[in-house]
Amino acid sequence: QVQLVESGGGLVQPGGSLRLSCAASGSIFRVNDMGWYRQAPGKERELVAGITRGDSTKYAESVKGRFTISRDNGLNTVYLQMNSLKPEDTAVYYCNADIQSRPWSRDDYWGQGTRVTVSS
Repeated sequence: QVQLVESGGGLVQPGGSLRLSCAASGSIFRVNDMGWYRQAPGKERELVAGITRGDSTKYAESVKGRFTISRDNGLNTVYLQMNSLKPEDTAVYYCNADIQSRPWSRDDYWGQGTRVTVSS
């Protein structure tokens, strides 16, 4: 059984910062690509940032220069540092990971979501 557990969401004022964390646990052989998605009220879920096991990254245009994704392969954890937050960043943020529980078994996993609210 593999789980992704997120933490770090909350309420922050515009211009502020938050750091999200997501740890994978359970029966894990290897964690491959990891990423963060978000879903705002009334909108579809969208990719915010992704990172490969080799630390190649990609970002949504709307967050480039403000958000930074990183990972610790030893801890099976991915982070999202969010700076210069804007009200339009308000959403539920979900962690996603491509995980092999065995060398021959590979699945896509999602966290439960953590709410980020940017408001004065």
